[in-house]
Amino acid sequence: MTTPTIVIPDRPFRRAELLELGLTRRDFYRLVEDGVIRAVVREAFVRADLEDTTRLRAAAVSLAVAEGHVAVDRTAAAIHGVNTFTYVELEEPPPVETCVLRGANPTQRRDVRGRTRDLAPGDIMVIDGLRVTTPLRTALDLGCHLRRREAMAALNTFGRLHAVSADDLRVLLPRFHRRRGVIQLRELAQLVEPRIESARESWTWLEIHDAGLPMPEPQVWIEIDGVPTYRLDFAYERRRIAIEYDGAEFHDRTDEQRRHDAARRAWLRKNGWTVIVIRSGDFTGERRDRWIRELRLALAATYDNRRW
Repeated sequence: MTTPTIVIPDRPFRRAELLELGLTRRDFYRLVEDGVIRAVVREAFVRADLEDTTRLRAAAVSLAVAEGHVAVDRTAAAIHGVNTFTYVELEEPPPVETCVLRGANPTQRRDVRGRTRDLAPGDIMVIDGLRVTTPLRTALDLGCHLRRREAMAALNTFGRLHAVSADDLRVLLPRFHRRRGVIQLRELAQLVEPRIESARESWTWLEIHDAGLPMPEPQVWIEIDGVPTYRLDFAYERRRIAIEYDGAEFHDRTDEQRRHDAARRAWLRKNGWTVIVIRSGDFTGERRDRWIRELRLALAATYDNRRW
């Protein structure tokens, strides 16, 4: 038997929607068996060729849970373009996170992590019909819930992408009084720096703070003959100290990019700069202590030489 030809929506839909277009239940399940459509969560489906994004999954969940649920936390962050998932989690996306307001019952679905939360009307916005916490509210929640490094990275990214500032966070901090994680949030809110461009750069920023060292300037351009030529992740420009992070993505760079990196660092060192390079494994133990010690000594040397 041939399945009737219909236009399958390019968004999440319920089974009943296709049945209303003329499919029988048998036709519908044949499309599932043939890999034309797939379930995202129970009773919410999409075309199989659509990318499995958090935003798509959240929209699917909005079809499957009761009215009034709101996408929150890391699901909301992903919808706002802020990725807080680890590489392992991205291989098999974690449950969509939702909440309901006090007095309502959170979802009990196994593929949705339901919570109850106090949200003000201004904490919620609608994106493509989906209720989701605003960038500011999402940043505040993640500042409490995530581990400290990941929370710092999330706050900086919300600052860069959505202009969430330290002042914005501080204004709403009283609402989080006695909430679990508020002490961490209160501390990290003071350190938000929207110029930082990656999670590991945020980790670097936090490690320098924790070591009690002066904070560097992010994203510093070095001019040669009046022309901005080299951009540094972090710098103490007057002391001629540069800090650069080379992560896993460093190994994926082209030969031209590698030559540019080598030329930049050679020029800096030739012109009296100390260049400290941090790599992905340099955030714990002796490897962390090594570059912190190197930075501390470099800063002490510039104090002695009065180069600032």
